Amino acid sequence: MNSTDIQRMNHFQNRLAALLREHESLIELKNNPEPLGNGIFTRWANPILTAAHTPIFWRYDLDPGKNPFLMERQGINATFNSGAILWNGKYLLVVRVEGNDRKSFFAVAESPNGVDNFRFWDYPLSLPETDDPDINVYDMRLTVHEDGWIYGLFCTERKDQNRPDDTSAAVASCGIARTKDLLNWERLPDLISKAGQQRNVVLHPEFIAGKYGLYTRPQDGFIKVGGGGGIGWGLAGSMENAKVDQEIIVDQKIYHTIKEVKNGQGPPPLKTALGWLHLAHGVRNTAAGLRYVLYLFLTKLDCPWKVIAAPAGHFLAPHGPERIGDVSNVVFSNGWILNERKEVFIYYGSSDTRMHVATSTLSHLLDYVTSTPEDGLRSASSVAVRNEMIKHNLEILKNHTS
Repeated sequence: MNSTDIQRMNHFQNRLAALLREHESLIELKNNPEPLGNGIFTRWANPILTAAHTPIFWRYDLDPGKNPFLMERQGINATFNSGAILWNGKYLLVVRVEGNDRKSFFAVAESPNGVDNFRFWDYPLSLPETDDPDINVYDMRLTVHEDGWIYGLFCTERKDQNRPDDTSAAVASCGIARTKDLLNWERLPDLISKAGQQRNVVLHPEFIAGKYGLYTRPQDGFIKVGGGGGIGWGLAGSMENAKVDQEIIVDQKIYHTIKEVKNGQGPPPLKTALGWLHLAHGVRNTAAGLRYVLYLFLTKLDCPWKVIAAPAGHFLAPHGPERIGDVSNVVFSNGWILNERKEVFIYYGSSDTRMHVATSTLSHLLDYVTSTPEDGLRSASSVAVRNEMIKHNLEILKNHTS
């Protein structure tokens, strides 16, 4: 080995050591709750996952003979929109990881406390394909079903063969996989639905009259909802060959609200004493483009398709740096965790770029969803409700200072 080779090898080793050191510092960075907040939930200051959190050995070829300058060979663009599960005492996210090649895949990241120290498992998830291979897969919802399986429902995207000359034309379907250990996955046939394209399907965790309940989002096209839309509800006789013959709309789009363009179920709902607690996303149009926010609603325990409480407006919206990214002004959630202490960890992606967490408790969320006024759908109604609270508050303050 001549002096040039030695110099090059030293450079390689020094650069590798620096990359590993910087990565470990990022993983071990302590997260802290933001002060005060709105009393409903607590945001945590740092993103919990970014592209930089992915392992160095996912992105760089560490063989100095093949990569003497230690260049990034397979870059990662984003980590976002994660399913979530509490598994063997650990907080696990099934993350949508997007490579620089624009292909998304799933990978598991694990944390001991749910707010920091998330580490990816060594290998991304090897998801089996169907006879009609997926071009892209993303946004997996995890459901621990009473049949004993953990189901992952996700969007599978393929080229729209009816528009061969349009290279951006796509068709969205609901892909289905299941597992018992989060390591070995069985791929099942895609959901069959008569209601157009399906980008947003979530499995209810319990049987309904012996059938599988599915929250759907029927839409006419890949991007535009068209005449469809709203959070739908349907039943399937099995998940091995899942088919929904009829869908009803549980939560519809409404003009001049946070969900006037489209809306969709987030993660599976949480079962509570008062009903099923749902987290969903709503979309409206603005001069700057689409704006995605999160909202909550409650449905009946024995009829999870019947809404019994729905606060007005958004529950969580893009804030500060969350507003900037590949698709700006977006928050999106398809995973949350309720632990044994009745704490709720809400995992959400911001602007299709990174992952965050907000925490609350079940009692806080139920108080919010049952005690916050519903949308009166008119400015006059909104002012009337606010004025009623203001009047009552002024009386309280007057008595407090007297």
